[in-house]
Amino acid sequence: MPFTSNPDEIEVSPEDTANALADGSAQVVDCREQYEWDEGRIEGTVHIPMDRLSSQRDKVATDKPVIFHCRLGGRSMMAAQAYRAAGYDAYSMVGGIELWDNQRRPMIPDGATVADH
Repeated sequence: MPFTSNPDEIEVSPEDTANALADGSAQVVDCREQYEWDEGRIEGTVHIPMDRLSSQRDKVATDKPVIFHCRLGGRSMMAAQAYRAAGYDAYSMVGGIELWDNQRRPMIPDGATVADH
């Protein structure tokens, strides 16, 4: 089922995020630190650390929704709010990569774990 953006909601589920990655209906941006990304990540995401979201805005899609995620959802919520204020169709994945991992969704590389922030 393709990801359908809903501007009345800012949070999306890991399932919505997985569907968006599978069919390309949204870009997914991991806004965690480099060491967190290295420890384990969701395949198909773009890595832009939180402190570089302004300077690397050109890496964020403007032609489709963007879903931000972090470890628990706090940083991605701030990113989604800031990008919405700038006119993007932006969302935050509720529960972050911890919920993704708890739901036994796949991560890379082999043996990936969720790093502490």
